[in-house]
Amino acid sequence: MAFDSAPFSAHRPRRLRSTPAMRDLVAETRIDVQDLVAPLFVQEYAANPVPISSLPGVVQHTVDSLRREVNELAELGVRSVMLFGIPEHKDATGSSSCATNGIAQVALGKLRADVGDDVVLIADTCVCEYTDHGHCGIVDEQGVVNNDATLGLYAATAVAKADAG
Repeated sequence: MAFDSAPFSAHRPRRLRSTPAMRDLVAETRIDVQDLVAPLFVQEYAANPVPISSLPGVVQHTVDSLRREVNELAELGVRSVMLFGIPEHKDATGSSSCATNGIAQVALGKLRADVGDDVVLIADTCVCEYTDHGHCGIVDEQGVVNNDATLGLYAATAVAKADAG
């Protein structure tokens, strides 16, 4: 008995799924070094980078060590970094998150001058690191984050970081 295969596709990709090595070879999803985003932390309270004990091999950079790190990453092919600022001054409203002289804004400005548009600079806009209570926003009398009151702070933080670089 002959089977007429005319209504079926002549392309049968089964051979491309035959082994793990073959599947890896023809996989559509790949992550290359230029797809990575390096998370970097910058602080303003110490003269030297400070190791983060919970993240072995990761440090809170000074502005100068951050600049060197970003240039080294760019030379290795990493084209995107996400910057997290760690200020010396913290208050209830996270005011240094949107100050023109805030640590992240200063670092962003210097990085932009160093790398131009060759590296994508992503700025964290969360304010938890900038508040003295550690919450991600302005808290009310009960200690609960007031989302509506926080929106203006997030907007100002985003604008300050965009203006910086």
